[in-house]
Amino acid sequence: MTDWSDRHAKLHQTLKARSLLPPNSRILIAVSGGQDSLCLLKLLLDLRSRFDWQLGVAHCDHQWRSDATANAAHVRSLGQAWDVPCFVETAAIPPSGEAAARHWRYECFQRVAQAENFDRVVTGHTATDRAETLLYNLVRGSGSDGLQSLGWARSLSADCVIPLVRPLLEFTRAETAQVCQDYRLPVWEDATNQQVDYARNRIRLEIMPQLAQHLNPRSTEHLAQTAELLTAEVEYLELQAQAIYQQAIDPADPRRLDRRVLRSVHLALQRRVIRQFLQQQLPQSPNFAQIEAVVGLIEAPNRSQTSTFGGGLAVRVVDRVLECFKG
Repeated sequence: MTDWSDRHAKLHQTLKARSLLPPNSRILIAVSGGQDSLCLLKLLLDLRSRFDWQLGVAHCDHQWRSDATANAAHVRSLGQAWDVPCFVETAAIPPSGEAAARHWRYECFQRVAQAENFDRVVTGHTATDRAETLLYNLVRGSGSDGLQSLGWARSLSADCVIPLVRPLLEFTRAETAQVCQDYRLPVWEDATNQQVDYARNRIRLEIMPQLAQHLNPRSTEHLAQTAELLTAEVEYLELQAQAIYQQAIDPADPRRLDRRVLRSVHLALQRRVIRQFLQQQLPQSPNFAQIEAVVGLIEAPNRSQTSTFGGGLAVRVVDRVLECFKG
C-alpha cells in the first residue's frame, strides 16, 4: 500500500464512523477521470485490503466532447494499470442537458452494478460540490429538502436497492487536488468545466470565489455544514410527517385526509403531510403554491376548494376532511 497519509486516515475514519462501505463489499466506483474521482479511486484502492473490498470502475461517455472517446480510453487504461475491472457506458444519443445526463449516468450505474453484482456505487462528490449544490438549489427556490443537497447515501432509483454512496463529502476540492498532486495521478482535464454558460460552472468559477474573497473565506466549509445539519433535520421532519399522514389518511379512501389531525400539528408538518398527500394524487410533484393552497383549506369553511391542479384535479373541504377530486 502507498504510505499512509492524513487523507487516508480521514477517509478511513469517515467510513468507519458512518458505516458507509462495509467490509467485503463489492464497490463500483464512478470515475470521470477528473481530480475528484481519481482521488476517490486512489484512496479506495489503498484502503481495500483493510476492508476486503472488491472494486470496479464505471465510466460514462456522454458523447458531448470531441475528446470523449480519448477520455474513456484514458480511464480504461487506468483500470488496466491498477488491475481494476473497468466498464465503459457510451450514450447512443447525447443527453440534452445536465439533469438528463445525471439521470442517464445513474441508469448506467444501476445497469452495470446489477449485471456485475456490485452492491454499492460510489461517486467523488466533495464538500465543495455540496456547498455549490446548496447554493444552486437556494436560488431556484428549494425548501429545506433541496437545501440538504448531496447526502451521504441514496438509492440509485426508486426501484433499486443498490445505494449510491458519497464518501468524500468531508473533503474539499482543494484536498482532492492535493491528493492527485502528491501521488502524481494522471488527471483528465475536461475543458467544459471552464464554460460558464453551465449554471453550476458559473457558481464554481465566479460566485464561490467571490463569496470566499469578499464575505467569508470559509464559505464552502460552512455551506457544506449547513447541508449536513439540514440532512438530519429533514430526515426527522419527514419521519414525523409520515406518521401524521398515516393518522390523517382515510384507509378506505386515500383521496381523503382528516383535517382535524392536521390542525393539531405545526405548520412545518402540515406542509409536509400535504405534500405527501398530493404526491399520491397528482401526476407530477406538487409545487409550493399548490401545497400552500391546500394548507389554506385546513381552517377553511366547508365547500371551500382550490383551483384545479395538473390533470384537472383539485382539493375541497367536505366537512372534516380534505378531499381530492376531479374538477
